Amino acid sequence: MAKRRLFLGGLAAAAACGTSLWNRSHAQDINSMTKPIVRGRSVAATVHPLASLAAVSMFRQGGNAIDAAVAASLCLGVVDGHNSGIGGGCLILIRLADGSSYAIDGRETAPRLAHKNMYLRNGVGDVKLSQDGPLACGVPGQIAALKSAHSRFGKLPWQDLFEPAIRAAQDGVAMSSAVAASIKNEEQVLRGFPSSYAVLFKDSGDPYAAGDHWVQRDLAGTLENIATKGEGWFYEGEFADRCEEFIKERGGVLSAVDFRSYRAKDRPVLKSAYRGHQVLGFPTPSSGGLHILQMLQMLGRFEMKQVSESGRTAGFYHLLAEAMKLAFADRAFYLGDSDFVDVPSFLSSPEYTNELASKIDLSRSTRVPGHLSSQGKSLDDEKKHTTHLSTADDQGNWVALTATVNTSWGNKMVVPGTGVMLNNEMDDFSVSPGVPNAFGLIGSEANSVEPGKRPLSSMSPSIVLDSGGKPILACGAAGGPRIINATLQTIVRCIDYGMNIGDAIGESRIHHQWQPDTLFCEGSLGGPYQTQAINDDLISGLKSLGHNVKVSGPLAVAQGIQRVKDAKADDGGTLEAACDPRAGGRAAMLEN
Repeated sequence: MAKRRLFLGGLAAAAACGTSLWNRSHAQDINSMTKPIVRGRSVAATVHPLASLAAVSMFRQGGNAIDAAVAASLCLGVVDGHNSGIGGGCLILIRLADGSSYAIDGRETAPRLAHKNMYLRNGVGDVKLSQDGPLACGVPGQIAALKSAHSRFGKLPWQDLFEPAIRAAQDGVAMSSAVAASIKNEEQVLRGFPSSYAVLFKDSGDPYAAGDHWVQRDLAGTLENIATKGEGWFYEGEFADRCEEFIKERGGVLSAVDFRSYRAKDRPVLKSAYRGHQVLGFPTPSSGGLHILQMLQMLGRFEMKQVSESGRTAGFYHLLAEAMKLAFADRAFYLGDSDFVDVPSFLSSPEYTNELASKIDLSRSTRVPGHLSSQGKSLDDEKKHTTHLSTADDQGNWVALTATVNTSWGNKMVVPGTGVMLNNEMDDFSVSPGVPNAFGLIGSEANSVEPGKRPLSSMSPSIVLDSGGKPILACGAAGGPRIINATLQTIVRCIDYGMNIGDAIGESRIHHQWQPDTLFCEGSLGGPYQTQAINDDLISGLKSLGHNVKVSGPLAVAQGIQRVKDAKADDGGTLEAACDPRAGGRAAMLEN
């Protein structure tokens, strides 16, 4: 591989002196180069400062928003690997400067030997089998999707995009508090897999802690092989063979044949109108794009400023919750991989969503019946997973990319000698109709396990265009089903209430997913960027409307970019990138 370029700009002097760019002593320098909110001509927003800097390093080398998104995504798989990585998948939504848009599906697929009864034991669905261990993983799709995006729309050489990620893995990073906490949360299961133990635990037997220097040389080697030998090394060569041997020895069914048959797919971009804007979303296997479309069309029936002048009242949250319930009830029954099932076209029709909106009573909460019977289960505030990033450049290219290994550390199994943690996306199928998955979501036969099928996802990368067709917003989130509703609330706050992206992301959120019949409301989260907590008065107001309210911790983690008016800019705007204060994300920009 060609000698790697230094990409941290202001830290190059330290590297020249032989000091690692990635060690703990430089954390303050790195944070000084990134902020929760930035403005510039080319920008990136991710959950980790090194990933945001990786994106900007691509801009600095002449790359575009696609190059930046690929580099940031690869870097996140190293520094934030409990949320995403090349052992998982992603959905990429792209709006190019020429006005074209693309939805690239890198969702994982079920192995060819998978079947709908594979998690039944004595006739009962055992979700533990779909969440941890060798039966939980599908075929990883992230590398294929990143390659598809780059080969058509990127500008820089493929191997250059890997440089930041390889350096982070080879030289090591200071482990973040989020990664350390996720190891502790999953410690018991992770200790059961020797190859995972070797990556996430120190020689003393203790798990790595926040601030510890964390080196992943096996992962660096894997990334370098993909960078120099191409994605074929991953899907048709050494990695696929290693993975099959490892998984089959432990009773799994994922095979090298599954890797060789995997393809990222282009999907038709979902487009919906909302108050003079066009919202671009992702179709199935994402459920998020369709349900955001449904909810926006429902909300479009109401004058939001009449419901709530500020967007911070019980009436505002009540209206959102009622729309959420109606959409999620549809998710449970109708949705699945459209390559395998017919997703009814009426779900997105204005006639149908008008009918749904007519069921909303602004004076009280109503029970939404469903086609499946389940009590659901509560959300676990400690389960953090998935990641979203947004990039945009000064040429007019925008990217919204959401990536995941599903729940924290996926199936908890690192393929020996590769450093790659595999996903547990099989849990996103309906293990059995009416049986909740790790996020309390239930599903029907439409989302049952079939060979080659892609499970439903809540990932919701979204891009909003103004009345002239120019991008003004790219957003998305992490957090299981909370992704959908967090993305919706970002869009509504920006469009209906004119909030800037930082304030829209920082506002308190609610979440309702039909089952369980509970309205989750964020309590006081603290921090300088959250403008308004859902306080006791609001909670009392929601209860008086008939909601079963549960005060929650953070509901999702969002990142976004917005085009804002700038009198000094010839094109009528500059770019503002913002990260969620709930997770301490950092945005970065290419200097003007």
